[in-house]
Amino acid sequence: MEAKEGGSGIRVAFFLNLGFAILELFGGLWTNSMAILSDALHDAGDSLSLGLAWYLERYSHKGEDVRYSYGYRRFSLLGALANAIILITGGLWMLSAALPRLLHPEPANAPGMALFAVVGIVVNGAAALRAKSDKTLNAQVVVWHLLEDVLGWVAVLIVSFVLWFTDLEILDPLLSILITLYILYNVTGNLRKTLSLFLQAVPEDVDVAQIERQLQDIAGVQSSHHTHVWSLDGEHHVLSTHLVVAADAGREEILRIKRAAHAASTDLDCEHTTIEIEYADEKCGLKG
Repeated sequence: MEAKEGGSGIRVAFFLNLGFAILELFGGLWTNSMAILSDALHDAGDSLSLGLAWYLERYSHKGEDVRYSYGYRRFSLLGALANAIILITGGLWMLSAALPRLLHPEPANAPGMALFAVVGIVVNGAAALRAKSDKTLNAQVVVWHLLEDVLGWVAVLIVSFVLWFTDLEILDPLLSILITLYILYNVTGNLRKTLSLFLQAVPEDVDVAQIERQLQDIAGVQSSHHTHVWSLDGEHHVLSTHLVVAADAGREEILRIKRAAHAASTDLDCEHTTIEIEYADEKCGLKG
């Protein structure tokens, strides 16, 4: 099946980021600013990861086939994982570059920094707002990726004004370290969530015990077991459960129970719901 159009927010973020990286390259040469040239390299890396995220997000919208019977939504998680790793690696690199400058601050081109800071805030802010329109975990990691750049450019803008009138060059690496630590803290949380979903953990916003109580409250359901919930991409979930009914339950009662069980799972945004009905005198094949 053909892929549906997906990840339009990530696509716009990719082109904005790539265009700005090219602009930074020329701007860094124009202002003779190593800081801007370094950020151009950083944004070029961002563009590569955003391009990967866009591709995998579109790929994840392919329908199911004989190889991937659930469809390709989990490829979106692959994009989230790759971006988180790239962002953490970049953050650690930024720390390794900024820490030595606490001891040996370097002078910077304040007017050039201020100019590119304003452009950087506008471009990366617009890209983050656009990517935020996509709700998958992949897009959430991309938003944090872009937020790193926005906060970084805010820091550059503040420092550029201070350096315009003072010689406190140490502010530049100090703010960079604080922002990088803040971003690493948030991205690490997203990485933990992504890994949990890869391992088919129950989504954080889902209470399996509450679901079982709702299912067992359905008239005609004697008990439930083997209730499992996992997520395809952090947004679309999969639910399966076994419901035990009376040994003499009729077809109409079974259909009513199934409808009620499906209704109980509507708030989960389940893309796949499997409900197996077992009679009270029937042995569950999964119990051994």
